[in-house]
Amino acid sequence: MAKIKDMSKRGQPEELLIEKGAENLRDSELMAILLRTGMEGKDVLKISEEILDKFPKKKLLSLDFEKLSQIKGIGPSKACLLLAAFELTKRTLEVTDNCLPIINSAKTVVAQLQELRHAKKEHFVVLYLNARNQLLHKETISSGTLNENLVHPREVFEPALRNLAARIVIAHNHPSGDTNPSEDDIAITKRLTEAGKLLGIEIIDHMIVSGNGWTSFKEINLI
Repeated sequence: MAKIKDMSKRGQPEELLIEKGAENLRDSELMAILLRTGMEGKDVLKISEEILDKFPKKKLLSLDFEKLSQIKGIGPSKACLLLAAFELTKRTLEVTDNCLPIINSAKTVVAQLQELRHAKKEHFVVLYLNARNQLLHKETISSGTLNENLVHPREVFEPALRNLAARIVIAHNHPSGDTNPSEDDIAITKRLTEAGKLLGIEIIDHMIVSGNGWTSFKEINLI
């Protein structure tokens, strides 16, 4: 197993930290100091570079024990060390997510969809929320006339897993101005709701918007 001490003394991250100061080390070198050891065929610095390429630093801070320990090259023990370091960092900097928009009504959903109301084509958009209904991410899944083949559960829920969302709101626009749900709209909603149940991700509403107004599936008891 490749360790920090197995590197040439001049190139060891710990030696560089002592010589130059922590603020002058690369992100991967700082990560290598925390991880300490690599794995067979791959040294700790290479593993650190791969982890940081896959997960932006802010995303790393949001990962839990299960997600961290599943990353190749980390495991349970290193996951605990990283979580402790991340938590201490967040407490020191008083990092919070209080600035994230809260999605708790149809009106707050519509506020995030203003660009759709006068769009010339149909767009299917998903709002990804945490357990406190704060907006983590918004993504356009498809453009064009909606049908069940165009809106696939895989494309809808992959960003949910990537952003660690607890629930989602799906939405699309009707360029015609009529926001009454079509049969395809209802079928898509049912299919995605069933897929969400399997993943443990709740769909809390489906919104149809246009320049003339909006319709909430939740308010008309279709979800």
